[in-house]
Amino acid sequence: MTRVFKYNFILGALIVFLNQGFSLYAIDSVVLKAEKQRVQVIKKVSPSVVAVFGADGGGGGSGVLISPKGFALTNYHVVAGTNPFFKCGLNDGKVYDAILVGLDPTGDVALIQLLGRNDFPVSEMGDSDSVRVGDWAYVIGNPFLLASDFQPTVTYGIVSGIHRYQYPSNSFLEYTDCIQVDSSINPGNSGGPLFDSTGKIIGINGRASFEKRGRVNSGAGYAISINQIKHFMGHLKSGRVVDHATLGAYLVSDSDGNLRVEDILETSDAYRRGLRIDHRIISFAGRPITSLNQYKNILGIFPKGWIVPIVYRENDQRKEIRVRLSGLHLQSELNKYSLPDPGWGKKSKKLPFKLPSFMKKKKIPKPPKKHMHLFKAKPGYANYYFNEKEQNRFLNSIKKWGDYSKLENHCTIMGRTDKGEKAEFLITKKAIGLEINDQAYVQLLDGEAIDEPKGTGGLLTAINHLFRLLKQGQNGFTDFYYLGYEPEKTSDEINQKYHHVLVSVYQGVMVRWLYSVSDLNLTGMDLFLQDGVDPCSIRWSKVSKYNSIYFPQNIRIIHGDQLYREIEIENLQFKKKK
Repeated sequence: MTRVFKYNFILGALIVFLNQGFSLYAIDSVVLKAEKQRVQVIKKVSPSVVAVFGADGGGGGSGVLISPKGFALTNYHVVAGTNPFFKCGLNDGKVYDAILVGLDPTGDVALIQLLGRNDFPVSEMGDSDSVRVGDWAYVIGNPFLLASDFQPTVTYGIVSGIHRYQYPSNSFLEYTDCIQVDSSINPGNSGGPLFDSTGKIIGINGRASFEKRGRVNSGAGYAISINQIKHFMGHLKSGRVVDHATLGAYLVSDSDGNLRVEDILETSDAYRRGLRIDHRIISFAGRPITSLNQYKNILGIFPKGWIVPIVYRENDQRKEIRVRLSGLHLQSELNKYSLPDPGWGKKSKKLPFKLPSFMKKKKIPKPPKKHMHLFKAKPGYANYYFNEKEQNRFLNSIKKWGDYSKLENHCTIMGRTDKGEKAEFLITKKAIGLEINDQAYVQLLDGEAIDEPKGTGGLLTAINHLFRLLKQGQNGFTDFYYLGYEPEKTSDEINQKYHHVLVSVYQGVMVRWLYSVSDLNLTGMDLFLQDGVDPCSIRWSKVSKYNSIYFPQNIRIIHGDQLYREIEIENLQFKKKK
């Protein structure tokens, strides 16, 4: 009996041992598979991680390439300074020249471009709205400038929090809707990418919570969400110092936990759309909100001029509007972040005496001569060169409309409205007129721009500006620049359309010219007679040939939320210059 017991005991122990061994083997295989996946992801994304240095090789930070042409994201505070040129290293061991493109000092983001190649390795931008607490996250960059060979340092952890708000602390800098991670973020990681487990960029690392001594990370780092940066991408490519948005209303939380409008500017688009004091905000930009923190988080991810949906309650009635957001800062405040002209190529005046060393200005290192033309200084811009480049791209797209410069300042446009009315525009050197049936309207070209016909927002002035653009391009205006891209004002959130925007100013009247994102065709315009009023919006979907030139075949005229007329153009007559 004892022998049988011993035999069974040994056999049972052997079975348990074997089972545990197989279990341990199974666990090891899962761990090894996960480890292999991490190694593969890091290997895939590391070539796109940038080590950013000053023009003289000093300083340091990180970045990440998002375009084969060399466009890369980093922090504003990494590149802030007086030199628009940098040195950047990649893990191929090479150093590349780089140029500043655009700045977002409020959101702490900068766009730069590495030079010398058109096939830079890139990483794909992900969707930061899909990030959840507990997701794995990689921080990759150059902390403490450890990567002397430009092989980036990798830290691994989890997403600790989402939709975090970091107060400005008496500066422009404001981190909104950011991602909190416990992956180590240390000095030098600033501007580098935060990757998800698949290797997609979900944020740009910025702030971190440090101990009072030693500047050692305490496990709380913050990354700017990549979806916020996507909203600003077109604006950053414009070479400007970009601005964030404000609603033009002051919100408070009441005793019942509602977010209520306490004050609102009557010049704001929100007011014109119907928002008033004591209205309760239910959702903003598609997200439900119940606190001021949520509201500030969402508002901070949009640039000036962005159009967002707002749902609110007036008494017990639910209402939805779409509002164009105003700018957060004055232009004079933004101009302070413009880079000055470094004075390359200018001869400095010789003084009859030597200055003491402490009075001498530090010379800004010159870039290679072949790259000098890539920077142009202008107030309100990080680098005006890139704005001119974008302007030309869109102006070239309307050259296919024909050579309007060969036409006399006399043109007749004939058509019929959606109400069956006969419509005729007459454009001369001194005035532009419109006759609909027997009703006539006139706008003098050297007079004050007015709302004519009344209720259109300035239709006749808009037609005049359209012909100025077609005949003279940017030379027909006192100011002209590329703004970026933004959503169209439509109620269709699922099939939301976007367009590129050029801005012109003439005689104090501003026009936003709208270009299709897909084919760069001019598809409409918004003319603002003055600040704080609804624009005259004109849209068209097709241009047709009339003799030797092209012109919109069907124009829809909208003022505020109301359609004024839809006109089918039947004929266009003009005189050619002799």
